[in-house]
Amino acid sequence: MKDKKEFDRKKYEETLKFILIKATNDIFPGAEVVIAHSLSKGLFGEIYKGTPLTLEDIDLIKNRMSEIIHEDRSIKKVTMPIKKLEKLGCINNRPDMMRFIEYVDKEFLDVYELDHFYDYFQTDLFQSTGQVNLFDLVLYERGFILLYPEENAPYRLPLFVENKKLAKIFHEAETWGKILEVNDVGALNKLIRENKIADMIRVNEALHEKKIAIIADEIYQKKEVKLITIAGPSSSGKTTFTKRLAIQLRVNGFNPTIISVDNYYKGRDMVPLDEDGEKDFESIYALDLELFNAHLEKLVSGKEIEVPTYNFHTGMRDKKVTKVKLPENGILLIEGIHSLNELLTKSVSREHKFKIYISCLTQLNIDDHNRIPTSDVRKIRRIVRDSLFRGAPAEITLKMWPSIRRGEEKNIFVFQEEADAMFNSNLSYELGVLKKCALKELEQVKVESKNYDEAQRIITFLEHFQEIDTDLVPDISILREFIGESYFYKY
Repeated sequence: MKDKKEFDRKKYEETLKFILIKATNDIFPGAEVVIAHSLSKGLFGEIYKGTPLTLEDIDLIKNRMSEIIHEDRSIKKVTMPIKKLEKLGCINNRPDMMRFIEYVDKEFLDVYELDHFYDYFQTDLFQSTGQVNLFDLVLYERGFILLYPEENAPYRLPLFVENKKLAKIFHEAETWGKILEVNDVGALNKLIRENKIADMIRVNEALHEKKIAIIADEIYQKKEVKLITIAGPSSSGKTTFTKRLAIQLRVNGFNPTIISVDNYYKGRDMVPLDEDGEKDFESIYALDLELFNAHLEKLVSGKEIEVPTYNFHTGMRDKKVTKVKLPENGILLIEGIHSLNELLTKSVSREHKFKIYISCLTQLNIDDHNRIPTSDVRKIRRIVRDSLFRGAPAEITLKMWPSIRRGEEKNIFVFQEEADAMFNSNLSYELGVLKKCALKELEQVKVESKNYDEAQRIITFLEHFQEIDTDLVPDISILREFIGESYFYKY
């Protein structure tokens, strides 16, 4: 194990995946390993070998992995011609990899070799198997969970906590991928090259609209609901989702009213400090909880309130207020990072609330062994939006991102399983749309920058995607919140 300060969790993860795939191939020759997505501090995946995966199978694979790690076998990085790569048995028997190779605009590709077994990975691997000696493999539902240390605790494994609701929404994402017939980048690029992407976009957007309508119907069935709270991490598309949900609620006979939690900030001088002594603008205690809850209580009981106006330029409230009262058949919607936290809405009893968690949970992967982290898509969304509408270059967004992620872990993810409904805002086609603008911004990150390596990683990743014309994106799409010309979101 490397020293804590030098621990590279991503490299650890990728190396461990390679060992898992090699061990599975040793035990079950010809078996197909699919790394699906992250789940509860680990990776969820499936193994297709003709019969269902069992606990005994997991033990065999786990023991084989331990043997490979104990022997500290060499892992070599090999630059190989695409034509030669296509002839390798461990590559040409994988349709996902053959689709990927078909649209790689290169003559050579860097792959990794372990005992004459080859595979492709997005990021660097360790040079030997002995450097990833701490792991666990757990049977979970129809597949497995691969556990490995976290960056802040490299000498112990994280506790596996079952996230049933999140697992369900990931499964729904897989179903959407099958409906769209797009589970990997190669399949997406094929549609673009064959000029079939417009139809796929319409179906993808229709899936979003149908899901929003289903959530609206669930709310309608719960007659006692007076307040809908919507939370999600940065760049999830909360604002557009909230306004589209409001339309579906109107279809069901409601008169929705949207209130922004941002107007209840106490003021810049009253923001609490974090553990480093810096102002923590994402703390729930940066909000005037007493006033907000008093207003909620009045609204749901039919009374009128005066909503304050917070000025982000001055860091103070303006004198202007907006009078709000719920109309007949009224229902209140609020969105913000703390909207799942009971502290924010404690004046309203739980039976009168319907909580929604929204996030961008990527259903598209590079190939069966290279997943696209959900946070990467949100980061790219943020880079594009910040550059187009907030005057912030990619350098600034990349610098802020670790702090944003810490805030999400602290304020959002811990409450996600308390949601009554979850919505996946990811669109399978979106990276093809975001690519052009994102590359333009990322290429401006200077080599001396601390964020240069991260910028280059994302550039390499985006180069796998064929570009998609922004004109194909509907004006009601969540993606429009980040690229502009949204029907709902005006900058």
